[in-house]
Order: sequence, then structure tokens, then C-alpha cells
Amino acid sequence: MRKVFIITGIIFCFSFKGLTQSLQDAALPNATLSDCIQYALKHQPAIQQSLIDEKIVRETIRTRLADWLPQLNLDASYQHNFQLPTNFFGGNFVSSGSHHISAVDFAATQNIFDRDVLLALRSSGDVKQAARQITDSTTIGMVAGVSKAFYDILLTQKQLSVLDEDIVRLNRSLEDAYNQYKGGIVDKTDYKRATISLNNAKAQRKQQQDLLTSKYFYLRQLMGYPDSAYLQLQYDSLELERETSLDTLQEINYGARIEYRLLQTEKNLQQYNLKYYKWSFLPNVSAFGNYNLNYINNNFGKLYSRSFPNSNVGVQLAFPIFQGGKRIFQVRAAEWQVKRLDWEMTSLQNIIRTEYAQAMALYKGNLANYEALKENVQLASEVYNVIRLQYQQGIKTYLDVIIAESDLRSSQLNFYAALYQLLQSKIDVQKALGTLSW
Repeated sequence: MRKVFIITGIIFCFSFKGLTQSLQDAALPNATLSDCIQYALKHQPAIQQSLIDEKIVRETIRTRLADWLPQLNLDASYQHNFQLPTNFFGGNFVSSGSHHISAVDFAATQNIFDRDVLLALRSSGDVKQAARQITDSTTIGMVAGVSKAFYDILLTQKQLSVLDEDIVRLNRSLEDAYNQYKGGIVDKTDYKRATISLNNAKAQRKQQQDLLTSKYFYLRQLMGYPDSAYLQLQYDSLELERETSLDTLQEINYGARIEYRLLQTEKNLQQYNLKYYKWSFLPNVSAFGNYNLNYINNNFGKLYSRSFPNSNVGVQLAFPIFQGGKRIFQVRAAEWQVKRLDWEMTSLQNIIRTEYAQAMALYKGNLANYEALKENVQLASEVYNVIRLQYQQGIKTYLDVIIAESDLRSSQLNFYAALYQLLQSKIDVQKALGTLSW
């Protein structure tokens, strides 16, 4: 019993430690953009599936390359003849053979030249590279998606913050309007207008709060993050504004785009395919060796008492002489496929140039909009403070206060929207250039 308790305690300790570590790995209480991306690299199903595909490709290549190694085979058989075969010999019918026959055959073959195995050997590096590039392509899409979802959540949080400040201002304005109404300075219209504006702000905040919840679920999906684990984003506003900068004079490097590199790898593989069909004009050559043990006896009990061995070695050459022009047609088709890939690469270059031009134009437009709206926030804040003081002193009407407050809220919301649109358009530029890093 004491041993049982000790073993149970050890298992519980290790299980508890593993569970604690698992929970720690799953939880990101203060996640930066880098944390979200690194988490997604480890837990995003599409990334993990792509990594598994790489392993499958490597094992498949090993399977094909195994044909270069000697192939050893063992065949064993036993045959019982109920009636012996009869032959006509010397004018008489004579039964020949044995009632019990057994054989054990050892065979070894070695490929010397085989175009299937040669293709696997020559193309193995490019096949592995293609698998890695597919993983990189999936990763780039994941990084862009997670980054945009991250910025989208930050935008909604900033909008909630602006609405919270707006609600505080409206509460204060409502209190001022109510006091002036009670004091007989203004009628109840100002008080009612303040109430309407406050209710609208609260309703808008509720909508944004619900929207924020759905955006968190979307980010969790992109990251492969469990719903039961807590997730809270962390960011630095000043750092985000510094991240908006981008060198707009960068030139396009087609080789940096993963799609272009994938096409280059595909072209290499297609050229190997062309060589494969050209190799069909060469014979397949292999060496073989056989060692056979034959057992023959009419008495089953003495069948294996004596063996009659034989062995041989040789070289086999197989060459199809005429196949109706099939090999020539296959070579021509493979050559056309290589030329088609050249045109596909040209088409992709045009697409990349267009994507880059569109992304850069959008980035420059968002940058100009961001710089203009940044100044508007400060101006709207100054205007609101002045008009509010003037209203308290009876110089301005409450309608002027509502307009100034609405301008301030709109300028703040527009500014943060422009900031995060600028960050997202920067991601599109980096993706178009092939410089998006993780």
C-alpha cells in the first residue's frame, strides 16, 4: 500500500506540473503583437498542418530513395503432388518427380540506373524546399491576419475609450444644463438635448463593446487560442505611432515574394520532369543474385534431410524499343509546361507590381489623412473647452456645445481609425514587397 501511495503521489505531482505548465503556455494576460504571432506559430492549426505536411514530404522522399538500396527478398514454398506427372520416355509411360517438393529462394537486386529513382534523388531538395515555402506562405498569411486583427481590436478599444470620455463630458454637460434649467436661465430644451446626446453615446458604446467581444473571438481563431483562457492585449500608443513609418522609396524585389519563389521551385521541378521523360530513352539497368534451396523427397519426414541448391548472379537491361512515339510526345508536353511557367511568372510579376502600387497608394493616402486628423484632435479639444466655458457664462447656446462636443468625438474617433488604417496599410505594403517578418 505504501508503494501504491508513493507511485500515485509521484504521478499526481507530474500531472499537476504538466497541467500548470499547459495553463501557463495557454494564457496571455498581457499579449503584445509579437506574443500573439509567436503563439499562433505554435498553436495555429493551419501552421501545424503545414509543418506536418513537410514531415510527410520528407518521409515520402525517403521512401522513394530507399529503392537505391539493395532489395532483399525471401520466398518459401511447399508442394504436395497427389499424382506424379507422367512422361513418355523410351516407348514407355514413366511417372517422374516426387510427392513432396519444397523450395527456399533468396533474391537480391540492386538498381544501377532507374529513371524513377534518379528523379527522386535529383528533385528531393526542391521538393523539400517547396514544402517549406508552402509553410512560409501559410505563415505570412497568418502573420498579416493576426496583425490586422490585433490592430482592429486596439482601434475598438480606443473607440471605447473615446466614448467613455465623451460620456463623462456629456454627464457634465447634462449637469450644467440641468442646473441652469433649475436656475431659470434656460428652458428645459437644453436639458433634454443633453439627455438625448448622453443616451446616444451610451448606446454607441454598448455596440462597440459587443463588437469588441466578437473581434477577440476572431483573433483567438487566428491564433489557435483556447476560448477558456484569458487574453488581454498590451500596447504602447507612442510605439504604435512610431511603427507607422515606412520607406516609400523601396523597389520591388520579385524574389522576396513567397509566391514568386514557389513558382521558381515549381519550374525547377518541372525541368526535372522534362529530364525524366528524356531519360525514358535510356535503358533501366539492375543487378540481381539468387540462391535457391530445393528439397525433393517422396517421404515427407525426410523432405528436409537433403537440399539441392543452385545460385546465380546477373545483370538485367530493360529497354523499350518502340512505343508509338509516346516518349517524344511526353518530352514535348513537358517542354511546353516549362514555357507555360515562364509566362505564369511574367503574369505574377505584373500582379505584384499592381499590388505594390495599390498598397503604396493606400498607405500614402492614409498617412496624409492621419497627419491631418492628428491636428484636428487638438483643435477640436480647444474649441470644445472654449465653447463650454462660454456656455457656462451664457455667451453661447447649448446647441453650440453639442456641435463642439460632436466635433471633438468625431475627430478623436477619426484619428484613431486613421492610425490603425495606416498600420494595416503598412502591413499590405510589406506583404506586397515580401518583407513582412515574424
